[in-house]
Amino acid sequence: MKRFFDLIVSACAALFLAIPMAIVAIAVRMTSPGPAFFWSKRIGKDNQIFMMPKFRTMRTDTPVVATHLLNAPSRHLTPIGGFLRKSSLDELPQLWCILKGEMSLVGPRPALFNQEDLIEARTNAGVHALPPGLTGWAQVNGRDELEIPSKVAYDAEYLRRRNFMFDLRILVMTALRVAGAKGISH
Repeated sequence: MKRFFDLIVSACAALFLAIPMAIVAIAVRMTSPGPAFFWSKRIGKDNQIFMMPKFRTMRTDTPVVATHLLNAPSRHLTPIGGFLRKSSLDELPQLWCILKGEMSLVGPRPALFNQEDLIEARTNAGVHALPPGLTGWAQVNGRDELEIPSKVAYDAEYLRRRNFMFDLRILVMTALRVAGAKGISH
């Protein structure tokens, strides 16, 4: 049921958002040198690495680390990077990963391949058995503001409580948080 829902919603969203995504891709290319997309190594279900696309919001010379580990992260943003992040438009290319089955609409956000502390904590909590999500319970309860132990606790709670109605609740909460750009620090 969950996979079917993911396929239907992501396919419809990709079709509906095709023109806005093309406009964002052109805007990224026109406002900074480099590609429109940034492909990053992420940790998926059962700790398997997959390549996840995002619209590029950082300059091409930015180190490949979690944003909160950068000195003055806003210094690395492209001219439209801050807007793309606050509006979450940078996340739209991940619809591709949902269509491929590497991600789900709802689940723990995929860790970067080099976030060993987060990967280990999620593995110890059994969260690694879930496909990563475009949004998740931790996302709607703090997003960038959460420390790793809190994030993993929310992910583990999602693992215990997951069902279709809980996923719908998280999707609605995500839409409300995105509309208000709540919990985004850079």
